[in-house]
Amino acid sequence: MALLPEFARLGLDRITLVSTGAAAREAAAALADAPAWGFDTESKPTFRVGELSDGPHILQLSTRQHAWVFQLHEPDCRAVAAELLALGGFAKAGFGLGDDRKRIIHKLGVEPAGVLELNTVFRERGYRKDMGVKGAVAVLFNQRFIKSKKAATSNWANLRLTEAQLVYAANDAYAAIRVYEALGLAAS
Repeated sequence: MALLPEFARLGLDRITLVSTGAAAREAAAALADAPAWGFDTESKPTFRVGELSDGPHILQLSTRQHAWVFQLHEPDCRAVAAELLALGGFAKAGFGLGDDRKRIIHKLGVEPAGVLELNTVFRERGYRKDMGVKGAVAVLFNQRFIKSKKAATSNWANLRLTEAQLVYAANDAYAAIRVYEALGLAAS
């Protein structure tokens, strides 16, 4: 995979950080125009035995054109994020969403609706057990999806996210919507 060309990621000009109720309502209005969203969450990693995460701290939703990274600190922002996740009629596609679902139920008190685990779609089509975003991008686009280990293990509970964190988070959701569309799952 290292020899494949790099997957074209969203730049900061197509990523919006959402941290207030007003910004969350604007994001919700923009997302309402798309029938499906790429979806993921990030939580502050735990490194000590017995340490529990109180995540998710970040919710990422993406269309093909734009991604929104919701910080779930502020109550109004968290409430709009919960409404979006519980909203039926929109596919929310992503990879490895089992833990995300449990954490969302625990922290936001909602059952995410319309969630599509893309690993399941690949399994149903005869691929190995867990394709993951990197494998899916390689198979479908013949490209390499780059994930920064430093960003992955960074503190997602920080009130100020770095540009690297924003790009990492947004592009996990963006790659998911691109894979969803490439698999022919988008409504025609």
